[in-house]
Amino acid sequence: MFDGWVLRFADGYTRRANSISPLYPAGRGAGAETSMDVIEKIRHCERIYAENRLPTIFKITPGVHPAHLDRVLEERGYSLADTCCVLTLHWEQLPEPEPAAVTIDEGDGSEWMAHFCAISGVTDRDTQILTRMLANMKARKGLISLSHEGQVVACGLGVLEGDYIGLYNIVTAPSYRNQGFGKQLILNLLRWGQEHGARHSYLQVVCSNAPALRLYGKLGYTETYRYWYRVKENLNIG
Repeated sequence: MFDGWVLRFADGYTRRANSISPLYPAGRGAGAETSMDVIEKIRHCERIYAENRLPTIFKITPGVHPAHLDRVLEERGYSLADTCCVLTLHWEQLPEPEPAAVTIDEGDGSEWMAHFCAISGVTDRDTQILTRMLANMKARKGLISLSHEGQVVACGLGVLEGDYIGLYNIVTAPSYRNQGFGKQLILNLLRWGQEHGARHSYLQVVCSNAPALRLYGKLGYTETYRYWYRVKENLNIG
């Protein structure tokens, strides 16, 4: 926490895990005694991320502090990237999944990791980072794999937070897309969440991903809000 802004670092794996979330007003967290000028705060963050050999990335949501931060970043040359939709689902009774070969691992997920990385094309370096991130996760998680004819064709991650289950890393192998495997994967993951107290779900998807939005819409997810990233490459990294 730096003067109301949450700074995240994960060795460059995903923008979400390596970005600044300006969640709180100035005067909260480290540096609170100064309540720094917004330009000074931005420069300070740029230095920190440059020292970590990372671009400076801000996650801009409807509730950012200060409210004009997006405009300030644009004026400083930050580019717009990855507008994302946050979707939510609320249910009383979930549709029953069709019979499928599904495995849900609540352990270290080493086998799931191998399948997920193979399907999604994650590099060896990022595989190591993701493995550490999952190991450090405190919330209860379910790592789901769906197989067809003995081959894993879809993977996903569910994270329980109270009566919500967040869905992450939902991926289907390219040659098996648009065949219903993604839908069955999600329904099985939601059922696992329901068995552990969840009655709501949320997920995040890039707004330009029309096939994913169609799938989630058919399952009953609706858009709650949008966010995007402002990105500035640090010239002294690399």
